[in-house]
Amino acid sequence: MSLPADDRLIVALDVPNVIAGLELAQTLGDAVSFYKIGLGMLTGGGLALANELKQDQGKRIFLDMKLFDIGATVEAAVRGFAQFDIDFLTVHGDPHVVRAAKQGAAGSDLKILAVTILTSLDRADLDASMIRSGALPDLVVERASRAFDAGADGIIASPQEAAAIRALPESQGRLIVTPGVRPSGAALGDQKRVATPQSAIQDGADHIVVGRPIWQDKDPKSAAQSILAQMNACP
Repeated sequence: MSLPADDRLIVALDVPNVIAGLELAQTLGDAVSFYKIGLGMLTGGGLALANELKQDQGKRIFLDMKLFDIGATVEAAVRGFAQFDIDFLTVHGDPHVVRAAKQGAAGSDLKILAVTILTSLDRADLDASMIRSGALPDLVVERASRAFDAGADGIIASPQEAAAIRALPESQGRLIVTPGVRPSGAALGDQKRVATPQSAIQDGADHIVVGRPIWQDKDPKSAAQSILAQMNACP
């Protein structure tokens, strides 16, 4: 199977350090054009890896930092990250955080994505964190709506909420990026709200994020190509 890279697929480089990240990118080769670098990689050379993949290999980069702080601090942090020619950056979806992040990204092409509710959480987790009552999907959609109103270029949500978010009038022209995507039969890991690549795209996701089902596979490139095939099977 040989399919061209499709930047709707973002591969999460959740590996220990920059050397492992570069080795995985080399293995995936031209099958993958978009990578996510998360907080766990930051002290392992994450920004150097982002620069290498972007500047030397022409890949797109999603920096998943999930920033949350007072507005001035978020604005300063985003302004710093914007110097690295990153494509996407995540912040928590609280309106004051989103507004500050957009100010920090001003003058750059950096897209600010607002995190709604992590795909590893369910209602019991929200209760433990004293998050107000209500059906989790409803809370996700409300947070997405408020983030859009605050200026977010897109949101992060589970694929189970993608269709409801895409139905929001304010979602038009905005990005929906869905982690928690698992090919049929793949282990869930720590994810609790998941869907297949095909259903995520059909429900309105612009990009899907897949990590362990690719990099833990004995043949990561074939695993990525299989996910691309599932995505391209969408009508």
